[in-house]
Amino acid sequence: MTWVLVALIGLVAGVVSGLFGIGGAVVIVPALVLLAKLPQHTANGTSLAALLLPVGILGAIEYYRRGQVNIPYAVIIALGLFIGAFVGANLAGGMADTTLRKAFGALLLIVAGKLLLG
Repeated sequence: MTWVLVALIGLVAGVVSGLFGIGGAVVIVPALVLLAKLPQHTANGTSLAALLLPVGILGAIEYYRRGQVNIPYAVIIALGLFIGAFVGANLAGGMADTTLRKAFGALLLIVAGKLLLG
């Protein structure tokens, strides 16, 4: 079940990235902490490793040196992002600007609420 969950995290992150043009880490890190029960540092490192090139490589290497990257999870999430970003971009293309903006705001509120309230 864990591998399926991690694959879904990657796919959802990809769709959200494609829809809203945001980095997948906005979805990946909270999902890894709240759903996959990874420690925050490991979630951060794993997210950077999944989004590795070119932006996160130095950060991912530092987290990896400290043993705070789950490589298999990072690979699975990266695959989900690859597919999901395409799906999300296609979904966004059919949405009105106002609808897309409101959906993005709702996503941010949900994530903020989960992180603040536990």
